[in-house]
Amino acid sequence: MATFQRLEYDAAIHFDKDASTETKDYLTISEDRLKELKYPEWAPTWEKKHDHQFDHIPVFKHIDRGFYGDSEFKSLKDADGVTFKHVSPKLGLEVDGIQLSDLSDKQKDDLALLVETYGVVAFRNQDFKNQSFEEIKNWGRYFGPLHIHPTSGAPLNQPEFHLTFTKGGVDEYKKLFKNKLHNIGWHSDVTYENQPPGITAFAMLQSGPSGGDTQFLDMFEIYDRLSPLMKSKLDGLKTLHTSKDQAINATNSGGIERKNPIDSIHPLVRYHPVLKRKCLFVNRGFSRKILGLKTEESDALLSFLLNHIEACLDAHIRLSWDENTVVVWDNRRLLHTATVDWDSDEIRHAFRVTTVAERPVGSEEEYESWTPELEEKNIKLTNYIASLDPEEYYEKFK
Repeated sequence: MATFQRLEYDAAIHFDKDASTETKDYLTISEDRLKELKYPEWAPTWEKKHDHQFDHIPVFKHIDRGFYGDSEFKSLKDADGVTFKHVSPKLGLEVDGIQLSDLSDKQKDDLALLVETYGVVAFRNQDFKNQSFEEIKNWGRYFGPLHIHPTSGAPLNQPEFHLTFTKGGVDEYKKLFKNKLHNIGWHSDVTYENQPPGITAFAMLQSGPSGGDTQFLDMFEIYDRLSPLMKSKLDGLKTLHTSKDQAINATNSGGIERKNPIDSIHPLVRYHPVLKRKCLFVNRGFSRKILGLKTEESDALLSFLLNHIEACLDAHIRLSWDENTVVVWDNRRLLHTATVDWDSDEIRHAFRVTTVAERPVGSEEEYESWTPELEEKNIKLTNYIASLDPEEYYEKFK
């Protein structure tokens, strides 16, 4: 399974013991780097009291706000001075003239459907980062419970936020590419959770004049490109997702784990309940094996799918950052990756608000029949199911 180890630039989220400050209560970035922050209250910290102190979110029935949205998005489009610009014909919008911090509940419902319909929306000229921690968290909770990341930095006393922090420079650039050719790591956030994220907002705090962009891939389009016969073979297959590699990376870097590692079993082909479409739900970051297949079979199929995903750049967009942009996307239907393409001495500092959505399912029938009670029973069987050999798995489930 080493073929599918994580490729994401974990140094952007994990504690760096080579450039750090340690107090009695927490770990954080070095004093020199702290002085360079425009928003020091957002400095990444790893609080020692949080080590293994959080549980994964209990099973719950998620009600997507996109079900209540207006498909014409009138509450958003009809405001004075609002502009909508397509990034590509099928994926992505750039919106100006709307303040996310000022949205009414009706506008938030339309926002949810807008983001799900176009996959990802970049909102320009935002004051989002200037709101209080509580205001931003309450904004996120409208769309679902907030995810607490097990290993990333967070503002002091604010574990509901996920921070990325990268200090550029020629030395850091050379270090990153010393043993690899590129740093592209397509993934959907924390798919190892039993109920992974849906609507996600990512806000830039500090950036350079260009570079460090985020790229997105549309997994609807990735799935639709497959032949009907291949689709029929993939429907019904299950994939094991794990956080164990991420936890090991965090521990090896000297950081903390807020939660115990977790494995989850998800459908390889996922059904989106609002849009009523199917997409591939697999990524190199957290997907480890396809259940019911022998090792070589699973590796070969995963390699085919991941190579198809990563080569399909005509299902891809790249969104540029500035310090007043907030990007909101649907983690169910998209993969994304950071882009390290600068070696100047500039900081990239941003925060993410991650809302938890429904349990991934493979069909509308499965979505309609799903209950928290049945799911809790299924979770208890995760290790048992993952341990079945191919013959046992076939006899039990096929």
